[in-house]
Amino acid sequence: MEAGDTVLIAFDSTQQALRAEMLLEYADIEIDTRPTPKEITAGCSLSIELPFAQYDQARAILRSQQVEIRGYYRQFDGLYEPIDESGQRSAT
Repeated sequence: MEAGDTVLIAFDSTQQALRAEMLLEYADIEIDTRPTPKEITAGCSLSIELPFAQYDQARAILRSQQVEIRGYYRQFDGLYEPIDESGQRSAT
């Protein structure tokens, strides 16, 4: 997966990260569990990276299962930035 074509999900707890990993794997979403990048402030050192093409599906699964996340991020100009539901830079 290339960085610009992926979404990174950050979490506040390891428990929520592991729960999300299990749910997304069960849904056959291609994921990589990896350390949370330094520029993302999160309470958990684990993040999940997945293809941008599967962002909507993953977001729907995590929302329906009430998984608590810190946020969704994509790389723009080499830095991770929060994204909105359409996958674009978040206004906040």
